[in-house]
Amino acid sequence: MKKRKTPYLLWGAGIVAVVCLGVLAYYYVSFSRLIDERLHGERERTLPRVYARPVTLRQGQAFTEPELIARLNDLGYAQRARADAPSEFTVERGMITIRPRTSELGDAPIRVTLAKGIQRIDRGGRTPVQSVELDAPLLTALMGSGGREKRRSVPLSTIPDYMQQAVLAIEDQGFYSHPGINPIRILAAAVTNIFGDSPTLVGYSTITQQLARMFFLADQFNAELTAGERSYGRKMREALMSLVLERRASKEEILELYLNDIYLGQRGSFAIHGVAEAARLFFGKDVANLSLSEAALIAGVIQSPGPRSPFANPERAVERRNLVLQAMADEGYVTPEAAERASRTPLRVVASAVDNEAPYFVDMVGEQVARAFPGVTAQTGQVDVYTTLDLNLQRAAIDAVRDGLATVDKLLARRRRAERPQAALIAVDPRTGEILAMVGGRSYNQSQYNRVISARRQPGSVFKPFVFLAAFELAAEEGRTDLSPASLTVDEPASFSFDAQVWEPRNYDDYDGEITWRRALAMSRNLGTIHVGETIGFDRVATTWRRLGIGTPLKAVPAITLGVFELTPLEVAQAYTLFVNGGRVRPLTSIAHVTTPNGDLRAKEPAPKRAAREDTTYLVTNMMRSVINEGTAAGARGAGFTLDAAGKTGTTNDLRDAWFVGFTPELLTVVWVGYDNNQPLSLSGTQAALPIWTQFMRTALAGRPSIPFDVPSGVTFAEIDRDTGKLALPTCPRVYNESFLAGYEPRDYCEIHRW
Repeated sequence: MKKRKTPYLLWGAGIVAVVCLGVLAYYYVSFSRLIDERLHGERERTLPRVYARPVTLRQGQAFTEPELIARLNDLGYAQRARADAPSEFTVERGMITIRPRTSELGDAPIRVTLAKGIQRIDRGGRTPVQSVELDAPLLTALMGSGGREKRRSVPLSTIPDYMQQAVLAIEDQGFYSHPGINPIRILAAAVTNIFGDSPTLVGYSTITQQLARMFFLADQFNAELTAGERSYGRKMREALMSLVLERRASKEEILELYLNDIYLGQRGSFAIHGVAEAARLFFGKDVANLSLSEAALIAGVIQSPGPRSPFANPERAVERRNLVLQAMADEGYVTPEAAERASRTPLRVVASAVDNEAPYFVDMVGEQVARAFPGVTAQTGQVDVYTTLDLNLQRAAIDAVRDGLATVDKLLARRRRAERPQAALIAVDPRTGEILAMVGGRSYNQSQYNRVISARRQPGSVFKPFVFLAAFELAAEEGRTDLSPASLTVDEPASFSFDAQVWEPRNYDDYDGEITWRRALAMSRNLGTIHVGETIGFDRVATTWRRLGIGTPLKAVPAITLGVFELTPLEVAQAYTLFVNGGRVRPLTSIAHVTTPNGDLRAKEPAPKRAAREDTTYLVTNMMRSVINEGTAAGARGAGFTLDAAGKTGTTNDLRDAWFVGFTPELLTVVWVGYDNNQPLSLSGTQAALPIWTQFMRTALAGRPSIPFDVPSGVTFAEIDRDTGKLALPTCPRVYNESFLAGYEPRDYCEIHRW
């Protein structure tokens, strides 16, 4: 009987074996194909990278040693005791020596001497230079529809050994010896799962298994996780995938993929992937410059990114870090003494690293790239987007907005509102239209709403310069001598009728009576400005604005003179480029060019639009210099801003919005402060927006010479009495040099100071 059963058993075992081998062969082939496709795609297709403009170091620049080190970290330069190779730098007392990465700068080191800013720049230690241009810093990678992520993929060779060792020590000590799985640990986990009562599976996963799960089986894993299933089948697929993966890729490739893809928590709305991105967002450093303590902390986050976040749970993060350090000592990667020293290092994370990378700007660039170059970010091969952003100015803008809002918060502390005020800042090169810095709100972590491009608010008094521009355009057109910066207007209460309505505007504070147009603009007198608009016709103001081609056409009503309509800060910045470019409006740009495997791509740039004459535009610009020198923005001078500049404060009805727009011939900056819900801010542009502008411009232009505004042909000057607006006598107590259209300067002399 036993002999008779034996053949059947053998036949049955053989059939089972064949079926198992067939299933294994099927999965092996399927997984091999999937792995090859993913590996090939990962090697051939990389995430589009976004770069700022190259970092320029300039003599006189307001850099401290930590700030310059931060810029070198932005560029991926490694700090060494001795800078011998490209992309390295060393720090000595008062001096930083840099070995540049780009061949254009040659092999000679660059030595930067610091003393209250950059005091001296030497090439090769001997030749002093005024400035030097380094590399373009990487901002981030553009993500597709898969969600908001922060990634910074780097080669394994640039990740420090102790970063790799920290991960191996805590996650997979046998990584370089196992075939992809650890059978002993898997067996122990299986026993726990079979005899335990946990609703979820427990287990030990090698680095290869983790990579298989998150990189190759992510969709299946997430679906089962969402359904709350205990899946032995998934564990088996994961193990088989790991065995196949070890045969299709080298250990180094697996580790590199893992270190670049591992999920390390959430920062604001972004998921953090990879140790290089974690180094930037946790510590504000390039991964090459991590300390042993910092590397161990990042490795410790891997197991539980939320509970062990250094931002949300610093105590637990430090506990886990110290466990990693002990594991590194146990594995012989570091000495017990080194591990002990590192464990005593205080945790120092950078709270605003996400904001420091210009996220509002990057979001805008991503949308613009998709519109201008459809499909370019989905093609294979490396795609790099080079932008106009100046990272030095961006950091200055972030600091200015943060400090300015802190002051605003103090001023409003007693009002106890549930919502906190927001701010927006945009800085551009008015000559080219390039956007150099952009801050879209108080904190990108809290709100991704970009107020620079999306918040439509009343510009208020920021619009007043265009009222005077319309008057000067009419003067030039009709040859009128009564419309000049020295003309007089009446700044007194009045009412205005239109469309069967009566409008009774008021000044912010008091009234000046009869004053010159220059004084009316400098002190932002509402009634004085409205009377100028009434003199030339409100339809003339609307027509002049329409020529700029910005926003929607305006209605020719008295309220137009006080900016009672809506613009975004970006539109305000574009409109004001007219004053630097002799009456031409310069469209704003953020993308320099895009490099692809098939060549460079450049968007077609719109030509500047002629909206006013050069001479009339200069008259307004010259008047706006008085806003800063003696008017509502004179606080900028008191705060230490000394360069020649022009600008205009803005405060809207009921103190809802606070603005300041100011510019030099090379930098134009718009600042807005207000509430998202359009509640009154209860602060003026002078109080809320001007301090932000002043701090930013003082830092951005530190070490730069004062550049005067070019005086076009057709403009002449005359000494004018401030009280009467007529030619000054030697006896006039207050005299200033006023600009006029040539041939239209006053002919009469002051009469009240004749004796």
